[in-house]
Amino acid sequence: MSLETQLAEHHAYLLRFARLQLRNDAWAEDAVSETFVAALAKPQSFGNRSQLKTWLVGILKHKVIDQLRQRSREVSLDDGGADGSDELDALVFRADGHFAHPPSDWGNPEQELNSRQFFLVLEACAEKLPAALGRVFLMREWLELPSEDICKELNLTSTNLYVQLHRARLRLRECLELNWFGPSAPSRP
Repeated sequence: MSLETQLAEHHAYLLRFARLQLRNDAWAEDAVSETFVAALAKPQSFGNRSQLKTWLVGILKHKVIDQLRQRSREVSLDDGGADGSDELDALVFRADGHFAHPPSDWGNPEQELNSRQFFLVLEACAEKLPAALGRVFLMREWLELPSEDICKELNLTSTNLYVQLHRARLRLRECLELNWFGPSAPSRP
C-alpha cells in the first residue's frame, strides 16, 4: 500500500484531532494538510519505528502549535465570563471552598484508559469546553506545551493560566461523571 493511501486512511482521525485543538475547521484543515506535506516530503523519517498514526500525530502536534502561534492574535481569551465558569464554581463548591458534593467513585481510572470508547467520551467532553478553556487545556495537557510558552502565546499570567486549567478540569470531571463514570452514564459499556 502506498504512503499516500495510508495517509488518507488517517485523515479523518487527524482532522478530528486538529479540530479539537484548534476549534476552527479551516485551521484544522491547514494543519492536517501541512502534516501530510511534511510526511510526504520526508517519508524516510518514519522508518517504521512506531505506528504510522503515532508518527503523524507527532507531526500534527507541531503543526497545531504553529497554527496556534500564527493565529494567537486572532483569539480572544477574554470572553467576559461567558463560559459560565463562575456559575460552575458556585455549583461545585460551597462558600468555604470545599466541594458541595464529594466527587463520585471513579473506580480504577487507569483501567478506563485502555478503553477506546472512554477516549471518545473524553474527546466529546473536551469539545464541549468553552473555546478559551478548551484551548488552554489542550495546549497544556495534549500538546504538552510548557506553562511559560502558553502564557507567552496567549498573553496570560501564570495565575490566570492555572485558574483556567482548574476550571477546564472541573468541567471535564463533571462531563465524565455524567457520561462515563456516573451510575446512569449512557456511554459506558
